Amino acid sequence: MSFRPSDRLRRLPPYLFAEFERKRVALEKQGKDIVNLGIGDPDTNPPKLLLDTLISTLHQPYLHQYSPSQGTEEFRKAVRSFFSRRYKVSLDLNEICLGVGSKELIAHMPLALTNPGDGVLLPEPGYPPYRSGAIFALCEPFVLPLQANRGFLPDLDAIPPDVARRARILYVNYPNNPTGAVAPLAFYERCVEFAREFDIIVVSDEAYAELYYEEAPVSFLEVSGAKEVGVAVHSMTKTFSMAGWRVAWVCGNAEIVEILRGFKANCDSGQFMGFQKAVSAVLEKGTEEMKAIREMYRGRRDAFVNGLRTLGWDVPSPRAGLYVWFPVPIQGMTSMAFASRVLEEANVIVLPGSGFGSLAEGFVRVALTVPEPRIREAVDRIRKVKW
Repeated sequence: MSFRPSDRLRRLPPYLFAEFERKRVALEKQGKDIVNLGIGDPDTNPPKLLLDTLISTLHQPYLHQYSPSQGTEEFRKAVRSFFSRRYKVSLDLNEICLGVGSKELIAHMPLALTNPGDGVLLPEPGYPPYRSGAIFALCEPFVLPLQANRGFLPDLDAIPPDVARRARILYVNYPNNPTGAVAPLAFYERCVEFAREFDIIVVSDEAYAELYYEEAPVSFLEVSGAKEVGVAVHSMTKTFSMAGWRVAWVCGNAEIVEILRGFKANCDSGQFMGFQKAVSAVLEKGTEEMKAIREMYRGRRDAFVNGLRTLGWDVPSPRAGLYVWFPVPIQGMTSMAFASRVLEEANVIVLPGSGFGSLAEGFVRVALTVPEPRIREAVDRIRKVKW
């Protein structure tokens, strides 16, 4: 008897994060001290309020039963309150649905909202689940290049009309992973116009919206008409250093949210209600703790960016998110060759841009998910490589 992956799975490139994780484990078994600036996995504890709320409620029997597929009413009310305070956006409870992490929500969108052969418009460089979700749903991915000279915003006017007419979903992601770019309201207004013109659903991935350094990013849902054509996806993973908890939500158009809820009811059983209760408390009372978290990441960002600029390298300072995205500084070197050399000679993991799509070749992504002293150590190691 033989076994092999499905044709859909075989269409996907190797998941780069997993590839570098395997390399890290192998090197550490050899006794190497690796500074991991690869995966965006926050290294600090979640806020005390989050943990204290969870601990204090664990003995409540009802928490250990199945969660409602859309999330508890308490959780959705907390999301509604948060959105009202942060974005001045009003949400009804039926416009909010719990997700088992934003990755799950994003990957499942095409399965819930498209038919085989439909098109999916996705940014490149971009988060791999945009593409994998489209492929698993037997859709056709159409790449929207993100270029520095456009502020890493896609040119919607450059999409061929025949492609736009076939498309069912448009993914946008700001603050952007991996570039750190943010989008102005004018861009979201154009997204709404485009969606209306071609009958397309806008999915705005806003997982990094609370990790900013100077000016708070806006939400797609702040634009007039946004709820008529799309939804926003938010995550607690990066915001409150709780990657393992897997708590996120989608909000916006009630019909889209209900379709997704119905899909999810058939393939997951919600999320632990204790987590939802703790998140509810933080969304209602603990958002001030984000100021300290942002300052921590600001220190890390500046240590990395300013450190590598001493080599004369072009390292832009991101406006938001927890990544630094910069061009490969060695002329003629591929992003994979650069990342491999940094790993082998400096024992530092950075990710090659090629892992975020072919159009991302020539760039490198660094995650600011180790303490500032380790950031400085990584910079010192990279500086010592004989380039």
